[in-house]
Amino acid sequence: QVQLQESGGGSVQSGGSLRLSCAASGYTASRYCMGWFRQGLGSEREGVATIASDGRTHVADSVKGRFTISQDNAKRTSYLQMNNLKAEDTAMYYCAADSVPCSPASVQRFAYWGQGTQVTVSS
Repeated sequence: QVQLQESGGGSVQSGGSLRLSCAASGYTASRYCMGWFRQGLGSEREGVATIASDGRTHVADSVKGRFTISQDNAKRTSYLQMNNLKAEDTAMYYCAADSVPCSPASVQRFAYWGQGTQVTVSS
């Protein structure tokens, strides 16, 4: 059974930083994609960043230069470092994993999702 557990969300002021973690268990595929997605109130879920098992990353234009995705393959854990946070980054952040084309645009293709962690940025 695949399980994804996010952690690291919280409330910060504009310009602050947070680091999200996503620990995957039960996922044994050697080639995979792990991604971070977010969904604000009344908005559709959108891709933020993805990282493939070979280390290749994609970051959405809206957060490029502020957010960085990384992973620890041995721990099957991905990280989303978020710097210079803005009020518009406020959302529920979800991690996902699957063997799919590894891109933030693949939001509809991921089968495995975590429960989400809330990020709130106050201006």
